[in-house]
Amino acid sequence: MTPKTLAETGESDDGLSPMGIRLRNRRKDLKLTLQDVADASGFSVGFISQIERGITVPSLTSLISVCRVLKMDAGSFFTPPKNDQPITRKQSRQAFGLTGLADNKLTYERLSASFPGNILRSTLIHEPPGFRSEPMSHEGEEIYFILEGELTIELDGARTILNPGDTAHFPSTVVHATWNHTTEPTLIFHTCTMDVFGDGEPSGDPNTSLVITRAADRRKAPKPSKSKKGTDNE
Repeated sequence: MTPKTLAETGESDDGLSPMGIRLRNRRKDLKLTLQDVADASGFSVGFISQIERGITVPSLTSLISVCRVLKMDAGSFFTPPKNDQPITRKQSRQAFGLTGLADNKLTYERLSASFPGNILRSTLIHEPPGFRSEPMSHEGEEIYFILEGELTIELDGARTILNPGDTAHFPSTVVHATWNHTTEPTLIFHTCTMDVFGDGEPSGDPNTSLVITRAADRRKAPKPSKSKKGTDNE
């Protein structure tokens, strides 16, 4: 299914993305400086400025962190899928994203359900070549499992290249960032405890709720070609 992104809405006359305009206007309404937002969200002033000017596409967790500071609903920037049914099928699972070039989008597929007591949020991340997230830290914990391609992960300044089958599990309070250092897309199974879907109060019965997904017809990022692997010093 085609992801719904802000890119489909076009740009404003001044060249800023709709996301950037809304974030900037909200910041000014709250009489906050770029430095205020950067300090409160844990990002650099340059990163916040680049988002507002439509230069940088934030990851989902980065956007949520900024929106918390601005008291905005991150879900208003995309179409967050809801999932409170016991069984879902691949063909009905909606891909979603933020913005980007038509063939170079950072997109997600929701895998986890929402029910009382639910604390895990799982997605398939389709990370385009060259995408680099901003270093960040937040509450909870998370795990990355590389399905296809390669990914550089940085934890407290230490870089490691993950290959298919490799994992990284760490408390999200550790400063972390990822980078697809290759020229091909990377497919990642990601689980965290941060409310990246903005579900609010979950519904359903925690004793009976479950999600089963089928691999048939699963949309995958293109398989990476065999190329020279990067080094940990990249």
